[in-house]
Amino acid sequence: MKVFVTGATGLIGSALVPELIAAGHEVVALARSDASAARADSLGASVVRGTLDDTDVIADAARHADGVIHLAFDHDMMFGGNMAGAAALDRRAIEVMAEALEGTGRPLMIAGGVLRIDGDGEVLTEDMNVNAPGGDEASTQPVDRTSNAHFTLGLARRGIRSVVVRLAPIVHGDGQGGFLSPLVWIAQGASISGYPEDGENRWPAAHVADIATLYRLGLEKAPAGSVLHGVGEVGISLRSIATAIGERLNLPVRSIPHDALVDHFGGFSFFIRSDCPASNTATRALLGWEPTGLGLIDDIGNVLLA
Repeated sequence: MKVFVTGATGLIGSALVPELIAAGHEVVALARSDASAARADSLGASVVRGTLDDTDVIADAARHADGVIHLAFDHDMMFGGNMAGAAALDRRAIEVMAEALEGTGRPLMIAGGVLRIDGDGEVLTEDMNVNAPGGDEASTQPVDRTSNAHFTLGLARRGIRSVVVRLAPIVHGDGQGGFLSPLVWIAQGASISGYPEDGENRWPAAHVADIATLYRLGLEKAPAGSVLHGVGEVGISLRSIATAIGERLNLPVRSIPHDALVDHFGGFSFFIRSDCPASNTATRALLGWEPTGLGLIDDIGNVLLA
């Protein structure tokens, strides 16, 4: 297959492109800079220059592809407090690629997440909603990535093999990636590796090599309207994660009380108390996917965090 990939030089994309090529696929990568173009070329991909704002470019690339994997997202905008703006940019990109693929039966895969802001410890399964927007009508509004995921699943009705990969909040490789990196930066800035209250709330994690394999398998055989869970470890306590960071960076590890969470974690306090374990049972059964990558705690302990 000829596969158009956005975000091809990020953490997941950099693992996915070689995975696809090794399986016999051809990759066309969207690159927004000379550096990302050179990186994509070094990974073996052909390059199309542009950004998610260049709707004509991404529509044309999608139209000439046998499938699309959309990984790019404006995380700088999101972490800067403008989630609605980042979601709107993401939605427009999904819409124009969907228009190019409509009626073809070709795959369009996007990234979602298993992190639930209101996570209360219930194990999330693939057939459960994540912060569901309340129906197809609400999902037409690009409020956040969850609404975009609901919109994408609905594209199955338009003759597109739409697939949403709900990613663990920490997709890691060499001890970095996903929401692990902000936790490290916060610890370094505060000279304390903190966890919220008793730290017993849990986040899933996955090694990036396993996620690359999951995307390839989903591209090749996931049915239209599938929800896949990019989860290698069902749930790891925030206290365990903070302890591993503290040990690796030689920092004290401390509980951060509820009334100090915003001061310590800043905007990240919005997520930090969520308890959101997630299952991968249905995904493994559907695709024959078996995560084998290094676990998060061992990955933190074995590398130097930057």
